[in-house]
Amino acid sequence: MDDDSDSKRNIIIFAVVAIGAGIILSTVVFPFWNLIREDTYEDVVIVSSFNGKCYVNTLDKIPKTIENCTLEADTPVKIKYGKGLA
Repeated sequence: MDDDSDSKRNIIIFAVVAIGAGIILSTVVFPFWNLIREDTYEDVVIVSSFNGKCYVNTLDKIPKTIENCTLEADTPVKIKYGKGLA
């Protein structure tokens, strides 16, 4: 009976350590606030428009696509996108 209680105690200790390590890693290595992106607003000009999609260049050097767009090229627009997202 002594071996059975020792193994249960060891399993509980391992589970608590594993959960604690998971919590520490999730807050230090991958903080929750990294999931919440900062929105960026930018005045841009439509580079091209084709089949309901408009394409613009932004300051972050990542081209953006605007869906369901009926505007023509060279039209100035204000866009919103998540910082670091395409």
